[in-house]
Amino acid sequence: MSNTPQHDVDHLAYPEPPASPLWHHRGAPARPLTEADQKRNCQFLVLALRTPRPRTPHTTNTPAEAR
Repeated sequence: MSNTPQHDVDHLAYPEPPASPLWHHRGAPARPLTEADQKRNCQFLVLALRTPRPRTPHTTNTPAEAR
């Protein structure tokens, strides 16, 4: 987040560009999730939140020494 104070949003320096036509979905609507799908997604979310992320090893060499 920015620490600058929020000014009048109606008077922006540049107008917002129009939305890309690629953003508009013209296909069939998404099918609703079944209760089994919702339960499986919840289980995956709980597992993802509990599993620690692997840490990358830090090298002591500087980029110049690595060459």
